[in-house]
Amino acid sequence: MTDRGRSALQQTQHSLTIGPSSLTWDDAAQQLIIRVNEISSLPLISRLSGTITLTPKAITNVELPLTNEGTHVWRPFAPTADIDVDLNMPGWTWSGHGYFDANFGTRALEQDFNYWTWGRFPVSGGSKCFYDLELRNGSKHQHALSFDTQGQAETIQSPPRATKFARSLWAVARSTRCDALAKPKQVKNLLDAPFYNRSVVKTTLAGEESIGVFEALDLHRFRNPAILAMLAVRVPRRSNWSFKT
Repeated sequence: MTDRGRSALQQTQHSLTIGPSSLTWDDAAQQLIIRVNEISSLPLISRLSGTITLTPKAITNVELPLTNEGTHVWRPFAPTADIDVDLNMPGWTWSGHGYFDANFGTRALEQDFNYWTWGRFPVSGGSKCFYDLELRNGSKHQHALSFDTQGQAETIQSPPRATKFARSLWAVARSTRCDALAKPKQVKNLLDAPFYNRSVVKTTLAGEESIGVFEALDLHRFRNPAILAMLAVRVPRRSNWSFKT
């Protein structure tokens, strides 16, 4: 991830370009084409380039407000999709199942939240998503949705919350929704930070084993001045950018 200035942004009806990377919706093929061309930050500085092609099973019309004021909204565009990854690293060329979603907000996350967990798990006939949130005022909210392959969404009863889930490498607390006797287990670490963890998790939902993507976000930690200072060093910043004409 690279912080870039306003000059690096271009947007059309079907594309979003930020510096050398872009997302383009191919209306004819009904595919999202993500072109990546970046240089990673410390400690391993290297070029990451290639293409990610996402083919949704369907596009949903779901917009889920995460606060009563609507200052944050979760938008699951394609909770169930096929994905083809072709990047310039050994082992980073593969095909499988995927998803595409986004969060929108009019305030910074740390202004409204203390902590959240989120998970998206593929199941037969679609996928299930779970959000557990703690707001700054201490109130807690949970959302559970099931999506079929036609993009239809249904609010479902949340499975029990499994708290016996190992902390991340930075000791970020983790819990997820699953069957009462299930024991969620991390099978692959995707991103570890002092305030955030994203991982591949194996669990059981309604008796069906599923391997999905999980995240835990601790905004108590994020608000720590030391963490904010670390981010300023860790995330590359490019203030100037000009598109070739």
